[in-house]
Amino acid sequence: MMWVLFGVLAIITASLNVLWTVGKKDARWFRFLSMSFTALTLAAEYSVVKRWVLSADYSAIEDVVPTMSKILWFLTILSIAINSISLFVEPSTKEK
Repeated sequence: MMWVLFGVLAIITASLNVLWTVGKKDARWFRFLSMSFTALTLAAEYSVVKRWVLSADYSAIEDVVPTMSKILWFLTILSIAINSISLFVEPSTKEK
């Protein structure tokens, strides 16, 4: 169930990335964390499937993998799009 935890953390940090960017604050750490948690989500899901393969639980693979594959593709693309928002918003100018 680590993939659920990593996925939730990716969504939270992506949201914070957008909120801080809109607030003209430095959001690069949230962007980094969100992309990292997205990668960890994919790796954790891959580990789940590996366990199913090693235990020859092919019914679980047939039931879950086709749907999860589409969902993970969609959420990964969405994560990239959301996190790219902070790249295109002008950074705040610090007052002296």
